[in-house]
Amino acid sequence: MIDLKSLATAPRMLAEASLGPVQTDRFQPTGFPDLGAATYTLADGTEMLLVESAQSMANRTETACWDEGRKTLVGVLDGVPYVHVDIDGGEAAAAWTASVLEAHRLNSPYVLDAETTDRKTFKDLFLARAGYQPGQPVDRAKFLAAIFAFDPASLLHGTFMSFVEDGRMRLARAMSSFIEARGVRVAQSGGVKNDRVNPSGDTSKGFGNVPFPRTEFTAASITAFMNLDLRQIRSYALPDEATSLLEFLALYKFRKVLADGLRLRTACDFDVRAVKTTAPSGFELPPIEVLEAALPPAIRACRHLFADPPVTRARFGHTEASARGSKKSARAKSRGDGQS
Repeated sequence: MIDLKSLATAPRMLAEASLGPVQTDRFQPTGFPDLGAATYTLADGTEMLLVESAQSMANRTETACWDEGRKTLVGVLDGVPYVHVDIDGGEAAAAWTASVLEAHRLNSPYVLDAETTDRKTFKDLFLARAGYQPGQPVDRAKFLAAIFAFDPASLLHGTFMSFVEDGRMRLARAMSSFIEARGVRVAQSGGVKNDRVNPSGDTSKGFGNVPFPRTEFTAASITAFMNLDLRQIRSYALPDEATSLLEFLALYKFRKVLADGLRLRTACDFDVRAVKTTAPSGFELPPIEVLEAALPPAIRACRHLFADPPVTRARFGHTEASARGSKKSARAKSRGDGQS
């Protein structure tokens, strides 16, 4: 039994997990185009590294809750709504996706422009449930209720419906998570991609021997942080059972990514050394087994607030934009590359 009473008036639930590399002390950082590793220096001279950003961790907490074998949410989350989209490939679906896997969740064009069983787009279905009227203020209560009905996790991870009408329906993250390393030092190495046939071949076309640098790091400490904005969740003014489910879901997501989602890259694999809650005073982050026991009854208590059925199924037909190949493929096609 989890007692959420201590969260009822707290502004935030803050937790952190001490991490360490599974093997040795080196780890591979995330990298950004034209930036590389996200290093920075504190005012006291401490060298820091952003190992995983809030955007990436949001996606990782979603992925950790997805059962790739079953192509649905993990069993303990059965009944939680989301949108499943089959990608049209003619008579049969060529591929599929889901709102919990899309980078922009419900705002993904594959979700919004997909057709539901009644031949309406999901965008039409969502706008009707949200009570949207052009030229009028967004009905916040209906907007939030619509998100909860179709994909409650979007109330945790935030949503910006930029592709819907005039883009006024938006929501900041209520749950944020990121990983930082403190007291970092560079561990520089490198390697060579060998060409066994022609070492001096044209490297621009993938031939020849290609030396490359490899930058890894060591750190005095590595910490995963979680910030749950309880005040924002209460501002949704949802029924009590919906608020409880969002809180359970957020706590489970953090525990789940710590348990199953910390192999961030080939050479960036962490395990958990310790977990502690720093706010509110007296609250302890429940073990994942306790959360798994609490979630099914919390989900059942919200059935009347969910879409019926909870998993909205839709089909996305190829459009000119979605079917357009990469520039590289287009150039190859114009040259006749690969044609018989």
